[in-house]
Amino acid sequence: MKLLRYGPAGSEKPGILDSDGQIRDLSGVIADVGGDAIADMGWAGGLDIAALPLVEGNPRLGACVAGTGKFICIGLNYADHAAETGAAVPPEPVIFMKATSAIVGPNDDVVIPRGSEATDWEVELGVVIGKRAKYVSEADALEHVAGYCVINDVSERDFQTKRSGQWTKGKSCDTFGPTGPWLVTKDEVANPQALKMWLTVNGVSKQDGSSKTMVYGVAHVVSYLSQFMTLHPGDIISTGTPPGVGMGFKPPQYLKAGDVIELGIEGLGSQKQTVVADI
Repeated sequence: MKLLRYGPAGSEKPGILDSDGQIRDLSGVIADVGGDAIADMGWAGGLDIAALPLVEGNPRLGACVAGTGKFICIGLNYADHAAETGAAVPPEPVIFMKATSAIVGPNDDVVIPRGSEATDWEVELGVVIGKRAKYVSEADALEHVAGYCVINDVSERDFQTKRSGQWTKGKSCDTFGPTGPWLVTKDEVANPQALKMWLTVNGVSKQDGSSKTMVYGVAHVVSYLSQFMTLHPGDIISTGTPPGVGMGFKPPQYLKAGDVIELGIEGLGSQKQTVVADI
């Protein structure tokens, strides 16, 4: 299934994509696409998608998961991306947090924060937790995954690397977490480690990679995180980016107002954001 949320920001309704790519309303079945609905998918058994109300027009899409408790990111998790930044592949996964207030819809504007001169892009595979995970083994880790989504881990590199402290301050600005368009349930993703990923800025290819070059795969990351914190349904893990980010160019290339970012992952849909300046 491809689950989604549609409507004005703050008033989204749950939906599902039918076989013709049309949005069907799920409001009569679940309250929202959030932790409760993801944790108990019994409502999906025998669901007749074609009989659900058709959503007319082209509504705004919200983030594909509601009420996310934790937005966890893995840094330098692609060997070729680590190389372009001049960093060594870490001996264990690098963990940092992204504020949940950064989460927006997949096609909402990306706002360059005040004082920023180094706002960057990162296409990433998002993992949505569907079952409570604590001290789980790598062999059992994928049983705790509900599905996958596209994430643009927008980053302010100067805030991240030159302002002291942890990376979180360069990752958590408002609009720095476009998520969606869909939560694709794991049964539709045969191998999360074999997905093509791409990103363009103003139509020019910047990132063209694959999740196969991920250093620590999804199962390892879920298991690893569960040794340090309990993962709950609706939590999101952003698993790192392939090469081609702005800071990796010589000289670096960063976003400016008016730029258009497009990105996607094989089988998970695509996003499109216009970059605007904070006012």
